[in-house]
Amino acid sequence: MAKYPRSPLALSLPRLISVAGVRLSGVEANIRYQGRTDLMLVEFAPGTTAAGVYTRNLCPGAPISWCRRALASTPNARALLVNSGNANVFTGRAGEEAVVACAGEVAHQLDCPVEDVFLASTGVIGETLPYRKIIAALPAAIEGLHDDGWEDAARAIMTTDTFPKAARREVTIGTTTVCIQGIAKGSGMVAPDMATMLAYVATDATLPQPVLQALLEEGVGPSFNSITVDSDTSTSDMLMLFATGQAEHEEISSHEDAALADFRTALKELLHELAMLVIRDGEGATKLIRVDVQGAQSDESARRIAMSIANSPLVKTAIAGEDANWGRVVMAVGKSGEPADRDRLSIAIGDHWVAGQGSVKEHDVEALNAYMRQQEITITADLGLKSGCASIWTCDLTHGYIDINGSYRS
Repeated sequence: MAKYPRSPLALSLPRLISVAGVRLSGVEANIRYQGRTDLMLVEFAPGTTAAGVYTRNLCPGAPISWCRRALASTPNARALLVNSGNANVFTGRAGEEAVVACAGEVAHQLDCPVEDVFLASTGVIGETLPYRKIIAALPAAIEGLHDDGWEDAARAIMTTDTFPKAARREVTIGTTTVCIQGIAKGSGMVAPDMATMLAYVATDATLPQPVLQALLEEGVGPSFNSITVDSDTSTSDMLMLFATGQAEHEEISSHEDAALADFRTALKELLHELAMLVIRDGEGATKLIRVDVQGAQSDESARRIAMSIANSPLVKTAIAGEDANWGRVVMAVGKSGEPADRDRLSIAIGDHWVAGQGSVKEHDVEALNAYMRQQEITITADLGLKSGCASIWTCDLTHGYIDINGSYRS
């Protein structure tokens, strides 16, 4: 069970189905948590292709380094092993020994090449991973593998998460129906610069690794790279996509193949849905915030401005206090370092345009106050310069964030 109260923004799990060629389990390894699952194992059918994007934090965990090497050496995946409670980060040679031992044991027990085993760890940084506990729990994890184990798997990778996160889509490639289904974990230490958490998506489509990689890289920008909880980019985060090849459809050789149009759209939607679930579970969050920037010098400039607003503690605490303090939004635009003109800038909260042309605009204060009491808030900044635009999603900053992170290791 989660240690923390369930987020008021939580959504229930959708109806999850099996994905041909995928079996999952979640078991207790007692790595850090007691009385709950903390180890996820996924087995993929032979011939499964894999794609991944990984954190750009320059102090990554040992599992990140392992996965990068594995993905560079083979297009295939046979297993994925993820533990929660310990990140295996900044653990030196002991961290490398842990990933080698765990991957080797999984490969031995599943009779597959060791480079086809992917690993991840999430939790406390700087503590040696008790990997022998993981190896001891592997027989139970293997025995527990089943094709409807998605919820068990989603719960096993939770840390400060207050609810499991999953999404699914069914779509056609040509005349063949294929499934896309994924799980994610993430609550704090979330800022875009590749995945900002752990997320794993599987499909039964038959897709070559270069196609899969291109689709994933295309989809991560407007989803996981457009969210932020606290501006901190984790050392452990990854997003991986697996294609088991169990569905029989026309051969696909390019990610731009017209037959993939619906699949590409559905994958982007699923990644965005998973990313929004992470924001809904932001540590201590009570509000989901969308920041829209328009009229900027360029799309990239708009993105940096939107991120400046979304990461501002003053903006986030104002939203938490249900205070329409638009002056803090003006501040965040100005501090971004991007082109801006005070006398062209306009600010809206919801549908209420509260500032423009260098001063406050007349607006319905009571209606605005009522809007601020809603769980979902939109902030719009129109720079009035050119046509650059971007959207970033975040959450408010409450005492709950401090309570969780002030005692995270204890």
